[in-house]
Amino acid sequence: MPLQSTNQHATNPTSAVQSPLDVEKQPETPVLEKLDIEHALVDDDPRNWTSGRKWAVLVIISAASMVAGLSANIQNPANQDIEQTLHASSSDISWSLSCFILVQGTFPLLWSAISEIKGRKIVYLLSFALFALGSTIVAVSHSIGLLIGMRIVQGAGSSAVMAIGAGTLADIFDPAERGTKFGLYYGAPLLGPSVGAILGGGLTQAFGWRAVFWFLVIFAGLNFLSFLFLFKDTFRRERSSTYQTVLKRRTLERALKSKNASQATVTDAVNGDRDADARTLPLATEAPPLKAIKLSLRDINPFPPLWLILRRKNNLAILFPSGLLFAFTYSITYTCARTLANQYGYDPLTTGLVLLSFGVGCIFGSVLGGRWSDAKFVQLKKANGGKSEPEMRLKSTIIAMWFLPPSVVGYAWVCEQHVHVAAVCVMLFLAGFFTLWIYASTLAYIVDANVGRSSTAAATNSAFRGIAAFVAAEVAIPLQNSIGDGGMYTLWAGLLAIAELLIILVLWRGSKWRDEAIEREMKEANEQ
Repeated sequence: MPLQSTNQHATNPTSAVQSPLDVEKQPETPVLEKLDIEHALVDDDPRNWTSGRKWAVLVIISAASMVAGLSANIQNPANQDIEQTLHASSSDISWSLSCFILVQGTFPLLWSAISEIKGRKIVYLLSFALFALGSTIVAVSHSIGLLIGMRIVQGAGSSAVMAIGAGTLADIFDPAERGTKFGLYYGAPLLGPSVGAILGGGLTQAFGWRAVFWFLVIFAGLNFLSFLFLFKDTFRRERSSTYQTVLKRRTLERALKSKNASQATVTDAVNGDRDADARTLPLATEAPPLKAIKLSLRDINPFPPLWLILRRKNNLAILFPSGLLFAFTYSITYTCARTLANQYGYDPLTTGLVLLSFGVGCIFGSVLGGRWSDAKFVQLKKANGGKSEPEMRLKSTIIAMWFLPPSVVGYAWVCEQHVHVAAVCVMLFLAGFFTLWIYASTLAYIVDANVGRSSTAAATNSAFRGIAAFVAAEVAIPLQNSIGDGGMYTLWAGLLAIAELLIILVLWRGSKWRDEAIEREMKEANEQ
């Protein structure tokens, strides 16, 4: 009897004890069957929670996710004061920003792995405690080296929500609902850059640059308390691909041990007395019940799941556009602040108010794009006889693809020609709107296409974003100085057009690539 992955395994890993004769008849290699991890039976299923509780989780996660964009940009208006107080160079300040965003992008791989052992809640609590610690030390630091080091700590602490927030929402919402909910979830952190610029400018002007980081300490404390008292963990191990893999391995090990222990007795029973009743065999030969599975550090090594994500062509083809879209949002807020200060002569607070138009565009694009994504998903699922495919969600991005590159080119040249700031605000709004319209669906696709590995997939996406944003931040000022905003963002429009072509490629070939990858993974698992 082959070992089967069924919903029964999800609720009770202890299967009925088999007699030694049954073990003898088992094949050497169990056959792995498809498991619908999305709908594995669990206790206190988060999908069955009340609408009010689900919305409470969404609000908590969305509010907490603001920490990523807020902490990345709130320092910008204070950079000049920091340089003067700590006797730092502009290169030092650039490193404090670039290192922050790089760590923020890559550290989620560790948070995702920890969440597979301890659940979501403990990760949120640890990360905000770490962020509060880093912010406190930055606020009292008297050297640029210490500030850079603690900004790295801040980056690590601020990354958890972006790493497992998508996984948390996948825990409580079915695929047909995720576009809208992901749109709301990702819209909040994109207000961070705009709000951060306003808060950073106001706090710096009123109280000095250290007040910026004391504000972040307070923000971290409030989020820590909300997770401690208001958040109920959504993670259920039965819906984790990592847990199911370990369960399969432990079950196989148990069966093999039972078989080896009973081999001699079974042989004697069959050859010596073929009429012997199997019930007379010693009880000691029977396999002991399989105890509850507890994952270890070896089981949650983040690199094998990461490799499984990257091996799939559809994942790789969607991760690059995701990284480019995020890098663009980081680049445009970074360089626009510089343009507004140098070319328009605006102070930090006014600069923040102008950048708010980009944040508002991102919010509207994320929310409306998510709702449109859900509507298209339901429509296409119905037309397909009730069968859904993750790629269906990407069809909703096509309408925005026509407008994103022209919007970016428009922004490029209104800045280059120093047109009235109202035109800059309009182009910032449009660029943010269409960027997030597309991005909301790509993020939902990454989660939907990696069932059982949603946190790892989101963390991998975060790593691509962080690396892309790091590169964008490092080359932004040299490019702006050499070819201006016009040339730089015309180049960005071309890169975003390539990103759109990759999304279309996934829409066309993604389903076939996924099926091939699943078949390969099942074959490899059966051969182990």
